[in-house]
Amino acid sequence: MSTANKRVIPSLTSLPRPLYNRHESLAPGSWTEEHHHPWCQLSYAISGVLGVRTPAGDYVAPPRFAVWIPPDLPHQVVNRRQTEMRSLYVAPSAAGALPGECCVLEMSPLVRELIRRIGELPVEYDEAGAAGRLVAVLLDELACLRRAGFRLPLPKDRRLGALCTALQERPDDARTLADWAAQAGASERTLARLFVKETGLGFGEWRQRLRLLLSLDALEAGEAVTSVALAHGYESTSAFIAAFRSVFGVTPGELSSGIFKAPRRAPAEPGCSSDATSPRDR
Repeated sequence: MSTANKRVIPSLTSLPRPLYNRHESLAPGSWTEEHHHPWCQLSYAISGVLGVRTPAGDYVAPPRFAVWIPPDLPHQVVNRRQTEMRSLYVAPSAAGALPGECCVLEMSPLVRELIRRIGELPVEYDEAGAAGRLVAVLLDELACLRRAGFRLPLPKDRRLGALCTALQERPDDARTLADWAAQAGASERTLARLFVKETGLGFGEWRQRLRLLLSLDALEAGEAVTSVALAHGYESTSAFIAAFRSVFGVTPGELSSGIFKAPRRAPAEPGCSSDATSPRDR
């Protein structure tokens, strides 16, 4: 990553109010160092696509979606193209009804409007007045949002890590797992077993999910579906659209138009409770 695009992390030691709002325009290729803080964070993409990397996996938020980050979780925020982001920092004492693990949330029209309104409030808003009530409504509404499956679990094994990094840089790389195993000096069976153990997905499923998540940037930028499909390892537009619908529940066009149904969820992280799935996901 270019140091020229490194973002400075706000030097906050505490929040002035239970909810603190920030709005940033992020240049293409922006990134932060891995960091953590004692409050929760909601990173919402107004335009462009946001990425959040944690030790367990990557989370991707196209427009109308946001990544929820619990307190003290090490994470990086990245974006590949121009992105407009709103971040809400939420005191843990005010987030009791919100998820205890990192996830992607589908933002309702009401929540989007509440965030816009709250962005107009002073930093030290009146907690006992109308502003405080508006914040309380937003927190209640955030707790009702359903989750989206824009998550890519990441393995910890060094050999798989090298493979995954290479595929993130070249998603159209068509080498088989046997090819990667030969390069890594391991058997295909060993890598296949490790993939399932560490990500909950087989190699083919993992690569498909990676390709589709990486395609969101180009689709959001308005690139033709055919060129996006070819650039991300698909031999035809129809195959790409079928895979997109299979994983996300909608076609690329429907996602861009705001027509969304709960996608198939990525495998849960270890320790996630079974009630983390929204009613529409069950």
